[in-house]
Amino acid sequence: MDGQVKPFLRSEPIPEVNNEPVKVVVTDSLQDMVFNYGNNVMLEFFAPWCGHCKQLAPILEEVAISFENDADVLIAKLDATVNDVPVDTFDVQGYPTLYFRSASGNLLSYEGDRTKNDIIDFIQKNRDKPAQADLAKPESEKSEAVKEDPAKDEL
Repeated sequence: MDGQVKPFLRSEPIPEVNNEPVKVVVTDSLQDMVFNYGNNVMLEFFAPWCGHCKQLAPILEEVAISFENDADVLIAKLDATVNDVPVDTFDVQGYPTLYFRSASGNLLSYEGDRTKNDIIDFIQKNRDKPAQADLAKPESEKSEAVKEDPAKDEL
């Protein structure tokens, strides 16, 4: 009652190998791969039995392959039938549901056509430079987080 018990969240195990073009995200890796990643992430919430999801899978794979050499963009998927979805962040009413999180933290629902070119155009239009680009800014424009003394950083 005093909020000290951690809520139970369903999550598949974090994959040991995640080398496919479309990366697998589970509840336990969602924070690291989407929110703490610092780059642009297109995330699909899907159900394995969903016909529309099966149609979208090869298209997302093509999109992921087209961004393979772009370290600033990650294409990922989360099986929403076996992983809990944070309902305070994502509104998943059906499958597939696509969200895009820019490197600066903007979260957008993707409502466009499910074609390779439309998804790529959406990502290009809404993407930001990754947080590491902050280091190239003049000292007066750097965020407070970058100004911290690295010697104080603890593991």
